Amino acid sequence: MSDGRTVEGGLLPSPTPVPPRDRADTPWRSEGAPPTPPPKRKMPGGWRSLILAALIVYLITNVVLSFFNEGDEPTISYTEFSKQVAAGNVEKIYSKGDAIQGQLKNGQPVPDGKGDYTKFVTQRPAFADDKLWTDLTAKGVTVTASPVVEQRSFLANLLLSLAPMLLLVALWLLIARRMRGAMGGAGGLGGFGRRTPPKPVELEGGRRTTFDDVAGIDEVESELSEVVDFLKNPQAYRKMGARMPGGVLLAGPPGTGKTLLARAVAGEAGVPFFSASASEFIEMIVGVGASRVRELFSEARKVAPAIIFIDEIDTIGRARGGGSGMGGHDEREQTLNQILTEMDGFSGSEGVVVLAATNRMAVLDPALTRPGRFDRTVTVSPPDRGGREAILRIHTRDIPLDPGVDLAQVARTTPGMTGAELANLANEAALLAVKRKQAQVTQTDLSDALEKVQLGAERPLVMPEEERRRTAYHESGHALLGMLQPGADPVRKITIVPRGRALGVTLSTPDADRYSYTEPYLRGRIIGALGGMAAEHVVYDVITTGAENDLEQVTNLARGMVGRWGMSERVGRLTAIPADGGSPYGLTAAPATLDAVDHEMRRIVDECYVEACRLLREHRDQLDALAAALLANETLEEDAAYAAAGIPRLTK
Repeated sequence: MSDGRTVEGGLLPSPTPVPPRDRADTPWRSEGAPPTPPPKRKMPGGWRSLILAALIVYLITNVVLSFFNEGDEPTISYTEFSKQVAAGNVEKIYSKGDAIQGQLKNGQPVPDGKGDYTKFVTQRPAFADDKLWTDLTAKGVTVTASPVVEQRSFLANLLLSLAPMLLLVALWLLIARRMRGAMGGAGGLGGFGRRTPPKPVELEGGRRTTFDDVAGIDEVESELSEVVDFLKNPQAYRKMGARMPGGVLLAGPPGTGKTLLARAVAGEAGVPFFSASASEFIEMIVGVGASRVRELFSEARKVAPAIIFIDEIDTIGRARGGGSGMGGHDEREQTLNQILTEMDGFSGSEGVVVLAATNRMAVLDPALTRPGRFDRTVTVSPPDRGGREAILRIHTRDIPLDPGVDLAQVARTTPGMTGAELANLANEAALLAVKRKQAQVTQTDLSDALEKVQLGAERPLVMPEEERRRTAYHESGHALLGMLQPGADPVRKITIVPRGRALGVTLSTPDADRYSYTEPYLRGRIIGALGGMAAEHVVYDVITTGAENDLEQVTNLARGMVGRWGMSERVGRLTAIPADGGSPYGLTAAPATLDAVDHEMRRIVDECYVEACRLLREHRDQLDALAAALLANETLEEDAAYAAAGIPRLTK
């Protein structure tokens, strides 16, 4: 209920990017901070854990090697050896004392084992009184001077046993180094241990954001200029005994430039800028968020004067409940408590200013906005016409514009648009120019980009002729009632070309920015929104699903009139429905009051619908003429629409 744009039968459709984080475990980004010395490299886990792991690997390797060494040359009984000699199956032997090593001509099954063996080891009993040498000679066995079974040296055994251990240690060090790189040098499980300070972010071109990059919110700049002056000349304030606010809260709709303003303050003052989103402090493990808050404030104090900016602070700054929470609720409250503690500990001499942004001021905890913490609130509103023109000029500085481009005219047709939306508009126009292979962006490109942003992209949808005719009457009903209502916003464009999710769109915007609305004006908005359904009722005596978006607008307008703005005698001058987007039927009022709100909403909408049908019946000829022009042309601009309806364009 604030931007002044009306899109009937259709759908209503970001600031300068913040430098990226240099590590995954630090939820903030730094800009302009001095470089920090690199941390000393430490062995992950320490030397003790490395030595312990080496010993364990060594023992396991020896056990495995001893297991594999056993069974290479089986030890057989002397009786079995004697049988093989008698059978002439022994090829050669080597003897050292009573120990005998040998090799068979043909493999034999391992006694009490699996597989066959050719080389063997046996022991000649000391009491044996046999003719071994005679038998060996008779069977032609070769008695060698070197061992039949070669044993590995001590050095070879040592190297073989150490090889697996060295391989595992190298693999472990490689994994540890990659984990350190992925976590930015964080130690401990999941990066929750010791962290290194964030490195400064080098901006592209070395240029920082200043107030020259901000436009359309001059009154906000003047309030924040005090912060800049304090950071530049703190001694002058101390001399007068003045204390800078502990924190400045930027409140306003999304896309109005709150983050850009915070960066501009830091860039204008030439101080380090630490930026973080409140949601990035929250982790599954309770206590991590509070730890990160402490580290962030500690880093800012080291390079003071500095600015800390916390975006979307309502994520963790909601009013705390009295019940005991678990999990994420506990973590959110601990993080909020830590922020409160850090801000409460500030003194004017520290030179650290905290800026925060939110678009839900009403849900913040009172302890957060009390004097001494965020004791100054700056409202950042959408820009006015002059502000929109200035913003467009900033966002088109690097875009080649045709000499015939009139940014002032574009600013007049974009009431309620925020800086982010205007930046997107300029970018869409540039994309269209590239697609059309043009050297410059023309006024047509900006106009088409505005239609795409406000009305949605065109869809190549082929509708049956009867449905196309019904859509033409639907949009003509919207447009005709907008033309007939005194004080209504002028109709800018009517189209039955499908855009987005809508089969047709009627766009109405005011000639000048509006900041407050009267009851007759709001009733006229409701009548205009019901015009499509009323036209189908008058012409076809049927209601279709095409009025879904219209009914959403009607419901929101009627609910605001009755429950928020005191435009109902029965409900009275009170607020029965929250304005922060909460449930309209929450416990904000007594059940009888909510029943009265529902009754009054229905009464207002019913009265407006009856009025819409009456006006369309009285001006049926004009409705038919407008629908015929739409069927013939598909899209009617402002002048053509008023001419087709035969209604003069009223100037305000």
